[in-house]
Amino acid sequence: MFRKPNRRIISLLLVLLMTVLTALPLASCGRKNQNEVAVFTAGDYIDPAVVKQFTKETGIKVVLDTFDTNEEMYPVIKNQAGVYDVICTSDYMVERMRGEGLLQKIDFSKVPNNRYIGSRYKAIADRAYDPGNHYSVPYQFGVLGIMYNTKKIPKGSVTSWNDLWNPKYKGKLLMQDSLRDTLAAALKAQGHSLNTKKESDLKQAVRYLIRQKPLVYKYANDSARDLLLGGSADIGVVWNGEMLYSQKLNPALDFVIPKEGTEVFIDAWVIPKNAFHVSNAEKWINFMCRPDIAYKNFKYLTYATPNEGARKKMPKKIRENQKLFPPDGALKKSEVLRDLGPDGDDLYSMYWKTYKSEN
Repeated sequence: MFRKPNRRIISLLLVLLMTVLTALPLASCGRKNQNEVAVFTAGDYIDPAVVKQFTKETGIKVVLDTFDTNEEMYPVIKNQAGVYDVICTSDYMVERMRGEGLLQKIDFSKVPNNRYIGSRYKAIADRAYDPGNHYSVPYQFGVLGIMYNTKKIPKGSVTSWNDLWNPKYKGKLLMQDSLRDTLAAALKAQGHSLNTKKESDLKQAVRYLIRQKPLVYKYANDSARDLLLGGSADIGVVWNGEMLYSQKLNPALDFVIPKEGTEVFIDAWVIPKNAFHVSNAEKWINFMCRPDIAYKNFKYLTYATPNEGARKKMPKKIRENQKLFPPDGALKKSEVLRDLGPDGDDLYSMYWKTYKSEN
């Protein structure tokens, strides 16, 4: 899951500057070369061997560019439509881009391997961000939860988001440093939707997070797993996709989906409205949906794949792991992030600034 910390404004400006400098050459080259596909995704989100295999099998050159966050990707696509042929982005951003007319419907007759994507994931997409599943194909799936060291904290004693406010974890607690993900934990702990637009809910969540600040060792995203592995922290908020790698190195680390429900994410492939190499984009998505390819990407990333064909290739212990592939019952109170719209984004940003400014 590539929801990394929100960078400073300068990061976004650099991305836009790079876009201006590179977009025209890329688009120009693409119109001369029909035998390529321009892919835009998060960094290190595809097994490099898979990219090489696609070119070897199809003869299509892959022009792969990366971004850090969905928020960095969005203005690039909005302002330079036609530069990229296929994008991997997150649920709520699919909803936003679809609503703004930035995406085109996928011709699924050209993507027959879409049949391997599990019906439960298509149902989540249909309900949350892509009604009818016309514009996107799920690529990765996961949930936010709590990982803790059972040598320091009794196994089974962590069941709730509210456990992250226990004073006994002072100096050994990790929290995400991400607006929506951090607020999601506090909102769920307080019994609210993680997509709420009620100021009273957000005010309560921020006050709760401010109360927690003295307990927190570090606010971390990408480094949270390593801090838990290294023993600097005993408990923290991480994605379940970090679980397999972590437990391989330290079997004492356990993962739990809090009883109040959690944040579910689906990252998906989409085709921009003005993509030039649409046929190649369809071939790319179809290739990525092939069970053997999806399984290779799973082994590289260790995040859950929505590809049921790939899941069948996994060892039984992994494919039946209910923390990696939570059953529907475990997700009953969980939600996918929704696009909040400009007013909602401003509201969340205001309360996030309040939270960050409190010592």
